[in-house]
Amino acid sequence: MRRRNTLLGVGAIAALALFAYWQLRTPDQVKPTGATVFDAIVAVQVPAIEGNAAIGKRIFDSACAACHGANAAGTTGIAPPLVHKVYEPSHHGNEAFQRAAANGVKAHHWKFGDMPPVSGLTRGDVTMIITYIRELQRANGIH
Repeated sequence: MRRRNTLLGVGAIAALALFAYWQLRTPDQVKPTGATVFDAIVAVQVPAIEGNAAIGKRIFDSACAACHGANAAGTTGIAPPLVHKVYEPSHHGNEAFQRAAANGVKAHHWKFGDMPPVSGLTRGDVTMIITYIRELQRANGIH
């Protein structure tokens, strides 16, 4: 019994150490000097959001912002900003966003790890999210 408790204690400490490491690991190219976990990665100018983009913002806020941050500014240590040249329409078209939400995506531009699929979103939901993201991108000089 004592050995079992000792093993459980060691396992719990190891799990906490791994969790802390995972929370604090951020590639130097993404983490601004002095940034802490959960800081936005980029500054985003937010235009007036109306129509389908406003619907997309509401869906984004409930399904995506926990990882990609408010206004798709990214979250240090968690997920990249979507208001970034990497995601301009000529490089990541709308279908890339659809596939990422439906199937997840292997990490290939950033070192945040793989993105899991997002359950509960329809293609229509993702279309509205894309409309919102593209408006943010245009307002920030990403065409």
